[in-house]
Amino acid sequence: MYYYLFILAIGAERLVELAVAQRNAKWSFAHGAKEFGRDHYPAMVSMHALLLISCIVEVWSLGRPFIGWLGWPMLGVVALSTVIRWRCVAVLGKRWNPRLIVIPGVPVVRSGLYRWVRHPNYTAVAAEVAALPLVHSAWLTALVFSAANAMVLGVRIRAENAALGYA
Repeated sequence: MYYYLFILAIGAERLVELAVAQRNAKWSFAHGAKEFGRDHYPAMVSMHALLLISCIVEVWSLGRPFIGWLGWPMLGVVALSTVIRWRCVAVLGKRWNPRLIVIPGVPVVRSGLYRWVRHPNYTAVAAEVAALPLVHSAWLTALVFSAANAMVLGVRIRAENAALGYA
């Protein structure tokens, strides 16, 4: 029961992210931004929505138990990845968006976690995608969506690097 509420809370947090993203997109476009990679964005959104659904379905339909030695550390990974993702949002400010929106001529952010990692948000997302199902031992969901996330992120990172002018 608590796991289902936890997944619902994660879903609500994603809705907050989308509201922030909408506000940021409006601001970015008002400042001359251009959008890139529109073709992969629906796949990315669908994958994340299906992840949440699959977490619930696998636990419910296959009777996956909560295993403390696995669940508690995975809950910690989810919490840490959420903190890292929101830290990325804070560092990027109005420029943050899950859509690939770039304001031409504005320098790439190299502060905060971006000093050490080119894509800290994607690192956190990868950890979260693997850990979220494992909080309640939904290992099939963890495997399938970690692989799907790797494929989507491969496309996304190539598009983002091209949009930002990385070699």
